[in-house]
Amino acid sequence: MEMPFKDMPVADRLVRSDRDRRARELLAEAGIMVNGGRPWDMRIHHPDTLDRVLSRGSLGLGESYMDGWWDSERVDELICRVLQARLDQRVGRPGWWWALLRARLTNLQSLNRAWQVGRVHYDLGNELYAAMLDPSMAYSCGYWAQATDLAQAQQAKLELVCRKLQLSPGMTLLDIGCGWGSLMLHAARHHGVQCVGLTVSREQAAWGQAHAQGLPVRFELMDYRQFNPEGKVRFDRVASIGMFEHVGRKNYRAYFDMAHRCLSDEGLFLLHTIGKNQSGASTDPWIEKYIFPNGELPSMAELAFYAEDFVVEDWHNFGADYDRTLMAWHERFEDAWPRLSQRYDERFYRMWRYYLLCCAGTFRARDNQLWQVVLSPRGVPGGYRRPLL
Repeated sequence: MEMPFKDMPVADRLVRSDRDRRARELLAEAGIMVNGGRPWDMRIHHPDTLDRVLSRGSLGLGESYMDGWWDSERVDELICRVLQARLDQRVGRPGWWWALLRARLTNLQSLNRAWQVGRVHYDLGNELYAAMLDPSMAYSCGYWAQATDLAQAQQAKLELVCRKLQLSPGMTLLDIGCGWGSLMLHAARHHGVQCVGLTVSREQAAWGQAHAQGLPVRFELMDYRQFNPEGKVRFDRVASIGMFEHVGRKNYRAYFDMAHRCLSDEGLFLLHTIGKNQSGASTDPWIEKYIFPNGELPSMAELAFYAEDFVVEDWHNFGADYDRTLMAWHERFEDAWPRLSQRYDERFYRMWRYYLLCCAGTFRARDNQLWQVVLSPRGVPGGYRRPLL
């Protein structure tokens, strides 16, 4: 436990005061005022907050929020302004270097560790996700080109994926990391497709199978590396929506090899993933510690390198739509909190709120992207045309 400021030696107090001044100057560069009156300003409740943020960067900012040391009406806008001003590159980054070192030295997404994110994140409770998500239980970026609410945006995304895959009745679809089955249920109901989905979450598999009654949809509780190891089963289409973020660069080759062996020679593979702007950058240490253990975002260069056995037919970026999606999830989460608070405590509330709003800020600042990439094993004869929606 840190020594109270008033009990510190004079020299230490001067250092702490200098850090506090430096933190205020940095925030001012981003248009953020400490204890100001604007929605994105930072209201400090603990005297050590700024020192904690300056010395520990992302971890210090997120953990001090969870501890109730500071508040802001618009955490999303505060984070957006911090990133736009590149303040994240000018404060303490011990968590970043440790995360980068771990990722280089260890396979954080090994087969033995693959189930951890299912237990820690996706198995938090279907009640939580049903309250936060739209009725389809789609837990990935919606498509807001024509949508006016979350449900419309998610239906538009699912239909866009189906059209990009050029689905038709009788086809077979493999969904790698199928979640609660939103894509499979949509494809089976509206396009007459037979579907198999892979997930490492027991909660997701149970919910999805219960809602797939009467549809040609099957859930498999297994890691993608365990599925169809000899390539004896081929699918007309393969999709992966919001799962690649859990694969990790040490496993990119195995992932694309698996997709290739499961796809027919005339098939199409759609990969929907969050992406980062620069190769080599590690995952945000707060997100990795509290939300998505062992997560890792790919860069364009990394995707292109490991997808070299495919023909890249289309590359679509609609990352700005994730801002609207996350803000819609946050609104639903806030509305449901009086009910959810009977199961989850106040610290979880602040953690989850910070997660949703912080991520919205990263997409608003264009620090993260959302890509849908359409790949084919041999190239579509005559070329591929992206469908309009």
